[in-house]
Amino acid sequence: MLTNGTEAKLPVSVPASGASEAAGALLERGGSMASLSGMFADVRRSSHGRMVMLGGEAGVGKTALLHGFCVAQAKPVRVLWGNCEPLVTPRPLGPFLDIAALTGGELEELLASPSRPYEVAGALLRELSGSVPCVLVLEDVHWADDATLDVMTLLAERVTTVPALILASFRDDELDRAEQLRFVLGEMVRGPGRMKLEALSRASVAALAAERAIDAEALHRMTGGNPFFVVEALAGEPEQIPDTIRDAVLARAARLAGPARRLLETVAVVPGTVELGLLEDLAGELFERLDECLACGMLSARAGQLAFRHELSRLAVEEAIPPGRRLSLHRAALKALVARDGDPARLAHHAEAAGDAGAVMRWAPAAAERAASSGSHREAAAQYARALRFAGDLPPVSRAQLLTRYAEECYVMSRFEEALSAQQQALGLLSSAGQRLAEGDAMRRLSRLMFFASRTDEGEALAVEAVALLEQLPPGHELAMAYANVSQRRSVVEDTEEALAWGARAGRLAAKLEDDEVAVYAMTNVGAAQAQAGRAEGPATLERALALAQRHGLEEHAGRIFNQLAMWPVRQRRFELAGEKLREGLEYCTERGLDMWRLYLLAMRARMELDLGQWEQARRSTALVLGDPRTTPVPRGWALAVLGVIRARRGEDDVQAPLDQADGIVRFTGELDRTAAVASARAEAAWLAGEGDVVDAVTAAPLQLALDVGSRWVAGELAYWRWQAGIRETLPEQALAEPYRTAMSGPAAGAAELWECLGCPYEAALARLESEEEDDIRAAMGQLQRLEARPATAIAARRLRERGVRNVPRGPRRRTRENPAGLTGRELEVLNLLCDGLRNAQIAERLVLSERTVDHHVSSVLHKLGVATRGEAAATALRLGLPAEGNERQRR
Repeated sequence: MLTNGTEAKLPVSVPASGASEAAGALLERGGSMASLSGMFADVRRSSHGRMVMLGGEAGVGKTALLHGFCVAQAKPVRVLWGNCEPLVTPRPLGPFLDIAALTGGELEELLASPSRPYEVAGALLRELSGSVPCVLVLEDVHWADDATLDVMTLLAERVTTVPALILASFRDDELDRAEQLRFVLGEMVRGPGRMKLEALSRASVAALAAERAIDAEALHRMTGGNPFFVVEALAGEPEQIPDTIRDAVLARAARLAGPARRLLETVAVVPGTVELGLLEDLAGELFERLDECLACGMLSARAGQLAFRHELSRLAVEEAIPPGRRLSLHRAALKALVARDGDPARLAHHAEAAGDAGAVMRWAPAAAERAASSGSHREAAAQYARALRFAGDLPPVSRAQLLTRYAEECYVMSRFEEALSAQQQALGLLSSAGQRLAEGDAMRRLSRLMFFASRTDEGEALAVEAVALLEQLPPGHELAMAYANVSQRRSVVEDTEEALAWGARAGRLAAKLEDDEVAVYAMTNVGAAQAQAGRAEGPATLERALALAQRHGLEEHAGRIFNQLAMWPVRQRRFELAGEKLREGLEYCTERGLDMWRLYLLAMRARMELDLGQWEQARRSTALVLGDPRTTPVPRGWALAVLGVIRARRGEDDVQAPLDQADGIVRFTGELDRTAAVASARAEAAWLAGEGDVVDAVTAAPLQLALDVGSRWVAGELAYWRWQAGIRETLPEQALAEPYRTAMSGPAAGAAELWECLGCPYEAALARLESEEEDDIRAAMGQLQRLEARPATAIAARRLRERGVRNVPRGPRRRTRENPAGLTGRELEVLNLLCDGLRNAQIAERLVLSERTVDHHVSSVLHKLGVATRGEAAATALRLGLPAEGNERQRR
């Protein structure tokens, strides 16, 4: 059965005058309909759901296909439908608000107030877990807010636990402008099904135009076979083909009488759906002309609401409204929505369009707060930016508060330059206004942003200046946070004693103030300092901080703590513990939309996978980090270093590109955890390339820093690559981690055993290469061949020949992955991204390659697949099952 109210919520069947539109939209859709029906039959049979992403250009008939599919399903079936609205800044979780209105119960109660994505996903999955199979439609997700995309990601991970087919439609010709959706499409864990609707063929266009005296060939050429454009063109003047969709829409609208056309314009200024009661308030006596608008086929009615049949039509009509009338309509819409307690995002939209500064200042910050509390930080930032455009007459302190909130949202999204600019403006305003307490806190906030943006020297000076200013005032939250900020910075640069001292100072003030946030912040810094110094109490301190953060809902702090709990085991090669903390942290940060910290954890996971010899998994983890537009400099630098090492160990091309990028990120930070990873990667790549003279230059400074702060594992790794390059130096034995120390001093077998116990096969093989025993070197060579470590394998072969061994096995040549087309590993990566709709420049950025190199790879892929176009390549890849291998890279 259809859920009560669901039939009305579906896009209704078109009236008689619009029958040709339905025919046009469903022509050549039999295969797509059959595919969807087969998927839903599998869901019915197995009770295991799936998600399908339905792409296609605007007007290609996605909505008509989904509606037709839903209506055609045999009972029992439940259909739920939610739409993303075409607002410039959409309301958070918009489609799920639509669905909650249908389901009622837990989901509706949850969404009555701001809710986090993981809460919404959990409630929706419980709603879908009943015995009746469900079709859940999420329409136009190219307009989705961040929180909606996060819910979709969580649903994709868990949809197999419920009997539901989730269908999400999007415009694949607008992915360039929907960067976050493009990334989410590539990131979803289980690799949802992908379908694409193509334009109509010449034959179908000719069939639609059969009863008109019109040149069907010219019609197809002008419309490109777009079903919406074709139907609009046929609805216009006989024997005339309009030049654009806009012309076609306006030609149809022009056939309405003046009053009905003005009513159509009234509907057009309200994006999405318009409640009948709201339209009656806005239109007055024009409301009586509604039937004419419905009869002309441009509007549809659904459950007490009206909407244009297509957003392209609404935009064309809205853009054609004279400016003065458009302004009046937005003012009327604002007034009517205020009276109806409308959603703040809709109110802010109409307030800006009406040029009402007071209303913008009232509703945009309210919409921003609601968006931020739901995890839609992109929308929150956009609403604060909207408010700031109208904030010229605000008092300086109020404007500074808006700028600070905007900076916070930009920080969460890793838009550091915008965050820095806003926070600097706020600091200037507060300083000029003589607000010393707020000024000191703004200094502290600005210093932290500078640390994340790699402007460390400026940040350190400002952090100390903030403390000096705030200590002149009565002690409070701001001073305690400033103490904790300095403690964090000392911890990051591994100045253990100073980190502990400043953390203790912050902790004492937090206890006096009974300030839970500062207590968590200080305890995290202390635990991190203890852990980096190898003190046993460090992990326990961090666990206490985590429990306190979770108890008080301090999710941002909890995300950072998970990173600290994973970072030190990864560095110390305690991989069982590190893996446990990485899994826990990734689950926590993913569910709560803590993307910055999730990306840190993914970069750490990449390093762990590299050390464990899981190089393809490591490559996939780096792809998740480097492909995400929200990645901050720290995890980006780590991921680039791992990628460079993998390429160097495999003997691949373009080794230097990621290493040079990483070096540019970390060079001037003075932070060991940033600089050492890149220095080690560059040193190993140089050694493998036979460029040992480079090693000293790239490792000398970070090695000295590691020795100064007592970081045994970092010092050992850097000293080892210097030793491999022939640099002989005397270093304190206790300053180096035992496996590295033994690898350099011997015995080789003992070093190999230490590395094997840790689970590091590559390092164990390199240790065996130093043995005087032929069998040990042969064993090392075999291990290196299994890892496909070609340069190191060549070194092993050379050492065997130097010992007089004949018939040294060459090992496997650089081989292609096993696939029917004989594509190389790199070509498979390029093909996967090509299937995702990325252009060559975007592929080059994602894979850290030159655009010319990508051009060559794409040409090779097309040649090997025997196709001429990228679209044909994607279709052939799907037929051969080639993307399946690459889609494994999408696992978190």
